[in-house]
Amino acid sequence: MTDQAMIDALANTPIPMDEDGPVFDEPWQAQAFAMTVQMHEAGYFEWAEWADIFGAEIEKATRQGRGCGNSDYYMCWLSAFEKLMNEKQFVSEPERNKRKQDWLDAHLHTPHGEPVMLKGRE
Repeated sequence: MTDQAMIDALANTPIPMDEDGPVFDEPWQAQAFAMTVQMHEAGYFEWAEWADIFGAEIEKATRQGRGCGNSDYYMCWLSAFEKLMNEKQFVSEPERNKRKQDWLDAHLHTPHGEPVMLKGRE
């Protein structure tokens, strides 16, 4: 996908945008967005694959009464990214679950206002 095609695709999504591009409420939203775009640009998946999975996540969230607002939108985005990475088998399920637990533990043991860091990756 060309840069212009990516811009055009983003222009047709409900992502909050300003003149500089997407606007994020939280750093994790920008990180999830950037990881997805970088993985696509590196050739790990086609944008149509991503759009199908993401669309299904938005549809599911909408049926459940979620999907409105940045936080819900990017939770769908992140869920779709995880599903796509799982489909492509980039990381095994046990490794992914361990990493998620590591991040949760790091988050729960980080003082408010401090950056969350994984042990051994400071």
